[in-house]
Amino acid sequence: MEIKADTTVCIGAGMCALTAPELFDQSEDEGTVLVLRREVPAEQEDAVRRAVNLCPSGAISAT
Repeated sequence: MEIKADTTVCIGAGMCALTAPELFDQSEDEGTVLVLRREVPAEQEDAVRRAVNLCPSGAISAT
């Protein structure tokens, strides 16, 4: 699974960082999503799916 993020769509809600802090963070300047690890280990795939579903702006996706 690979994470993709569109910072131009991100509204800085932080749900991704709260849901999967080992994979997501927020930039200090704009507060937008930072992907810490694009390739997701199998044991963290459920957390990524939750983060994608909770993102209010639809800025993150996983394939």
